[in-house]
Amino acid sequence: QVQLVESGGGLVQPGGSLRLSCAASGRIFSVYAMGWYRQAPGKQREFVAIITSDGTANYADSVKGRFTISSGNAKNTAYLQMNSLKPEDTAIYYCNYKSLGEYWGQGTQVTVSS
Repeated sequence: QVQLVESGGGLVQPGGSLRLSCAASGRIFSVYAMGWYRQAPGKQREFVAIITSDGTANYADSVKGRFTISSGNAKNTAYLQMNSLKPEDTAIYYCNYKSLGEYWGQGTQVTVSS
């Protein structure tokens, strides 16, 4: 089993920034992918960004150039730096961990509003 703990959500004005963190514990393997998905009210959950254990990162087109995903030194953490936030970025953001299995965090609310 893998447990994921997210933090860093909140309320921010349009154009502002937030940094989300996700820490994984439990059966951590050296080969994995950690990423972020989001779900806005009335919409399906969608992919945001992912980083693999070799450092390869990929992003949804909607966040390219604004969001940056990175790994921590311990390799069991992932960060999502979100800049130039827009109201349409408002959603619950979920951390995702893939290795031998797939695991989800509990979600953290991000609200972009003036």
